[in-house]
Amino acid sequence: MDAFEDAIRLPIGQWVRSFVDFLKDYLGGLFDVIATAFTAIYDVAAWIFTTPPFWAIIIVFAALAWFVKGWKLAVGTVIGFGLVLAVDQWENAMLTLALTVVAVLIATIIAVPLGIWAARSQTVSSIVRPVLDFLQTMPAFVYLLPAIFLFSVGVVPGIVATILFAVAPGVRLTELGIRGVDAEVVEAGQAFGATPGRILRQIQLPLALPSIMAGVNQIIMLSLSMSVIASMVGAPGLGRPIVQALSSVNIPLGFEAGLAVVVIAMILDRITGALGAPRRPRRAVAPASAAPATPAASATPGAETAASAEKTPATV
Repeated sequence: MDAFEDAIRLPIGQWVRSFVDFLKDYLGGLFDVIATAFTAIYDVAAWIFTTPPFWAIIIVFAALAWFVKGWKLAVGTVIGFGLVLAVDQWENAMLTLALTVVAVLIATIIAVPLGIWAARSQTVSSIVRPVLDFLQTMPAFVYLLPAIFLFSVGVVPGIVATILFAVAPGVRLTELGIRGVDAEVVEAGQAFGATPGRILRQIQLPLALPSIMAGVNQIIMLSLSMSVIASMVGAPGLGRPIVQALSSVNIPLGFEAGLAVVVIAMILDRITGALGAPRRPRRAVAPASAAPATPAASATPGAETAASAEKTPATV
């Protein structure tokens, strides 16, 4: 029985290991360049979020929340960041925010053009769909193994694993949004002689913006959930105290760090959700000098003409 099982067993794991070794041997320089670029981008993001005082960061996010949604979201943002500061997780929260911003930026740069390409080509969509299924169903811990082997331990494998884990919803929802644009609107643009690029920029992308922003929102949420796992390979942020709490069964530390992750997720979720929401058209306000129309005049066409005719004296 064992011999039969050995005969039919597929060594897929060994094939993957050989493929990763091949990448490391022949494309090692490329991965070094990627690691250097990701590290530089992350260092800039970490400097932006950790150098200013906490009140400056809170003011910036509160102003952004007030601009996109209103004062209620701004007050909630201030309360949320105040809670993070109160549990002494501000530094870790800003490092997690920096990692999330870098991963979301790179994943969005990949997801949106790929989703547009898939929406405009059925062949590309057929090729991309199984790859996205694989990325979404593969356990998150599996991404860390080749990332560690290719990029060593640190923040870079965490960013790479986060991008792979979070990019799929952005591609799917971008493709769905572009395909969901009314065909008659696109045909009208073509009838007026608009080029495909202009139709994409001025018709398809604006109409598909809510779906695209929903994809960006999902990228953010998945990136934050991956930040805890990324800390297992050396990524800084809120994942480190959570991992420490798991290893030492420190319930207060784990709950406080987890609460900080929830606060950041809620703030980013509300802001990106407000950015993707369709704007309500403002009602036109009539000038104050304009006299309101009387019901009789509006209900009976020609009444004004008849009245003026009665006031006109008959000529002999």
